[in-house]
Amino acid sequence: MNKRVYLSPPHMGSDERELLLDAYDSNWVAPLGPHVDAFEREISAVTGVKAAAATSSGTAALHLALMLAGVGRGDRVLCSALTFSASANAIVYCGAEPVFIDCDATWNLDPDLVEEELRESARRGTLPKAIVAVDLYGQVADYDRINAVAAEYGVALIEDAAEALGSTYKERPAGSLARMAVLSFNGNKIITTSGGGMLLSDDEALIARARFFATQARDPAPHYQHSEIGYNYRLSNLLAAVGRGQLRTLSDRVAARRRIFERYERELGALPGFAFMPEAPHVRGNRWLTCITIDPEAAGTTREDVRLALEAENIEARPVWKPMHLQPVFAQCAMRGGAVSAALFDHGLCLPSGSSLTAEEQGRVIEIVAARIVILRQ
Repeated sequence: MNKRVYLSPPHMGSDERELLLDAYDSNWVAPLGPHVDAFEREISAVTGVKAAAATSSGTAALHLALMLAGVGRGDRVLCSALTFSASANAIVYCGAEPVFIDCDATWNLDPDLVEEELRESARRGTLPKAIVAVDLYGQVADYDRINAVAAEYGVALIEDAAEALGSTYKERPAGSLARMAVLSFNGNKIITTSGGGMLLSDDEALIARARFFATQARDPAPHYQHSEIGYNYRLSNLLAAVGRGQLRTLSDRVAARRRIFERYERELGALPGFAFMPEAPHVRGNRWLTCITIDPEAAGTTREDVRLALEAENIEARPVWKPMHLQPVFAQCAMRGGAVSAALFDHGLCLPSGSSLTAEEQGRVIEIVAARIVILRQ
């Protein structure tokens, strides 16, 4: 059996080891510490925002962002339908109700549908408290349009850039495109702390408030005193050290994933029925994952046939995110549109895209995918 090829494994280097040992040797291993402070400053510099709060996960950062936007029990929050469940779970943590919005041809939140929903909500007197716009697979949403319509109706906009660190929108970094934004450093992301996240904002008071809630909302007193409910959401100094080492290689990781995408596109793009996730002219995505769609009629095969053929050769590939309105747990939630994201789920597949993917491993993927089409069409 060939060595397993994973979808997006961690890609570690020597800097991470050096900084992790520094944190270990300092005996500062608990949450908070000098590496946490430095990681926050360095992420702020990379994304061009004034302040950042390191958290235990991207989901924790999103929960804090929603709280700071005033989202509470009984509120409604618009959310991209085509996303990982964490984007919607955090809304429910606040006691609020997700309202899912379909994507457009870029696979990201459809600004026209957002405007329709806000217009009708205003007419009914039920405007949502916030909008969670997801930068899907490292492709950044159309923030000029989404920000404009959110501002028109006075609705807070949160950028879920969990998958998009290193991407840009009109040369502005992902994570800087709304009043608040969140990043994820989960093990499969473009850089990792094994588990962790970050809340970003130019509003330094908001970030200070986030740190307060993330450290159990402890009041300033010599004893443990709490006047509000808090959370244990801060990142450990050890993991922040790993993140600092990873961040030093961000541009290289983005370049590697874009090269991987370009080779897939070059060698598979002419296959009948195959298409790749598009990149809008104003976006430069990090190509976190290379995603394809397969038209069964034109290709003579399905995305599941291709996935199983790869799995038979010990290669991991996954369907694109199952849209939130098709998830059993969110079946009762409102949905505007839905056909676009449903079709992408039916036909979409994520190919191995890790920055450590070797040319030989990628060649195996390409050979198996191409052979699957040729064999079935003969």
